[in-house]
Amino acid sequence: MNQEHATATRTRAVSSDATQSTSAVARGSSNDVDLARLSESVALRLRREREERESNVRDEALASSDMDDANLVDGSTLVSTDLASVRDNLIRQEESIIFSLIERAQVARNSAIYECGGLPVPGFDEDTGRRHSLLEYVLRQTEQLYGRVRRYTAPDEHAFFPESLPPLVLPPLRYPDSLHRPASTFDINDVVYDMYVHHLLPEVAAEGDDANYGSAALLDVACLQALSKRVHYGMFVAEAKFTAAPQKYTPLIVEKDANGLMELLTDTAVEAQVLKRVERKAAAYGVPPDADGNGGAAVSPKIDPKEVGRLYEAWVMPLTKEVQVKYLLHRLEE
Repeated sequence: MNQEHATATRTRAVSSDATQSTSAVARGSSNDVDLARLSESVALRLRREREERESNVRDEALASSDMDDANLVDGSTLVSTDLASVRDNLIRQEESIIFSLIERAQVARNSAIYECGGLPVPGFDEDTGRRHSLLEYVLRQTEQLYGRVRRYTAPDEHAFFPESLPPLVLPPLRYPDSLHRPASTFDINDVVYDMYVHHLLPEVAAEGDDANYGSAALLDVACLQALSKRVHYGMFVAEAKFTAAPQKYTPLIVEKDANGLMELLTDTAVEAQVLKRVERKAAAYGVPPDADGNGGAAVSPKIDPKEVGRLYEAWVMPLTKEVQVKYLLHRLEE
């Protein structure tokens, strides 16, 4: 009971600090002193939140009647917002995206699988009666399986059809609150889906129909899941950057300056490094490992490395930054 009272007291204190800071800004005080005080208040609140998470997450899980040691998750590696860990995770995700694109490039585009009613699948929209496309049908069925085994309870996973997820068959896991909840309750999977089908896929898969509809749809699902995870990992990037320098981000958040936030979080040197790295990986992974021993004959890569770099530059990185800005705009909300 004393612990609960102490936790409640700390929560009220943090809420009081945030309320006082927000009220000061609402009164129209835009001078540097008030902004500095607001930044200090945010930094203090961040420290309190971090200390409370670190000290209480395991105790709270153990105290829960439906949790035990087997169900605890160490979020330090899975959902860490440490900048170094976030960067390493993004680098690992590059392999998932590149491999999935290479595999998809081995099958023709097969446009029929993206057309509603293009193939007679047993799936229909409940409101309009529209028949699902094969890709939508396969994606929905895949999420039914993954949803039952708690994939989408992880904070770095976002289902394309969350409203249709089934009940869990495994007990839920307890994750630490690595993200600020009011700022992380969104996704842009509709944008990711549209980007993939109408822009990215035509650049990867050759035009044509080879009747490999099922294989193509399953490969599409792998691509969509890898891209969605990478794009929405922007929330963790944003949280890491904000926590590292709240005094830089707080004034822009208060002013709802989306352009200023985009400019602040953009690092062109790092982005150039990312593009070079994904091109090198695509070049290395897209040819057999013994290609050098092919009697001197040139071996064509399974996917154009330059094209992978262009896709990253035109879509993957911009969408990730869009998620970062959207997250930061709500970072101070209670």
